[in-house]
Amino acid sequence: MSSKVENQVFRLDNAKWLLIVAIILGGVYTNSLFATEPVLYRALAGIVLLVVAVTIMLQTALGNATWELAKESRVEIRKVVWPTRQETIQTTFIVVAVVIFVAFILWLLDSSVSWVVKGVIG
Repeated sequence: MSSKVENQVFRLDNAKWLLIVAIILGGVYTNSLFATEPVLYRALAGIVLLVVAVTIMLQTALGNATWELAKESRVEIRKVVWPTRQETIQTTFIVVAVVIFVAFILWLLDSSVSWVVKGVIG
């Protein structure tokens, strides 16, 4: 790609992002303007504006890169070995036991310091 074409694409991306921001701000303003209308109509209009904004976003370099990252993340999530129910329960019990143990130690330390301070102060 020549630098002239890259600069033109970059400028178009900025214009697209400005259009996206304008669509979102216009939707927020219009939603508050038509606050007396039923929520269903306002929600449908918001969904339509969101679809339009996302469609424009996907036409930009950053939007396209974000979409590719989301697709790659989905592939990576499929590769994760998730713990079984039994492993999850055992790990949860271990965490709860450690939290209770540390809470007991902190209570003992707090009580000891309080006892010493009461003895010194009188």
